[in-house]
Amino acid sequence: MGCPVVYFEIISDDSEKAQEFYRDLFDWKIDADNPLNYGMVDTESDDSGIKGGIGDDMLDTGSHLTFYVEVPSIEETLKKAVEKGGTVILEAFEIPGGSKIGLFNDPDGRRVGLVENS
Repeated sequence: MGCPVVYFEIISDDSEKAQEFYRDLFDWKIDADNPLNYGMVDTESDDSGIKGGIGDDMLDTGSHLTFYVEVPSIEETLKKAVEKGGTVILEAFEIPGGSKIGLFNDPDGRRVGLVENS
């Protein structure tokens, strides 16, 4: 079985402006009531679609739109991505809740996120 896309993220230099744009454009409900002002997106579409978030560029990786793929091992997947011509942007990084994330650019420069759940 292939690895599923499980999350999307919009990172912006001005997350409040980005949250307002996408809230108005797609009628998304966005809850940014947290210390990081990271907006958790709720499309209110039941089981359709994937979860996502809109936040500031806290890791200094530049504004970008990323989809996250769930993988068994971020380290192994990043190694394979580099072997195939990709570039690591963020090594495995633990986030609150016990999951890890990582980022790489594919050979054409597109940002791809990885998530490993514990």
